[in-house]
Amino acid sequence: MYRASDRVEHDEWLSDIETAADRLDLGTQARSHAVDLFLSEIPDADRSKQATLAASVYVGALVAGEERSQTAVAEATDVSRLSIQQRWKDLLETAGLEAPDW
Repeated sequence: MYRASDRVEHDEWLSDIETAADRLDLGTQARSHAVDLFLSEIPDADRSKQATLAASVYVGALVAGEERSQTAVAEATDVSRLSIQQRWKDLLETAGLEAPDW
């Protein structure tokens, strides 16, 4: 869980989530999940934050039933698809959810 002050401290990153969600045409629920996931798992290193943001957007969309491809999310968040691929399952499991078995 995160503190309310985390929203203020990481406002720039939350704005980036909204921008990516706009590019992907995601609904309110997907955006809310992405923000919650990101704020719950903010890495210490700034260089890891963009990849965590991308994985959060990917998982948020997945959980909300608005699945987008890893490639589409990678393009919308300016990270590599591999960055999302390496992080999304752990992020999902940390949130207490199970990864789909496609």
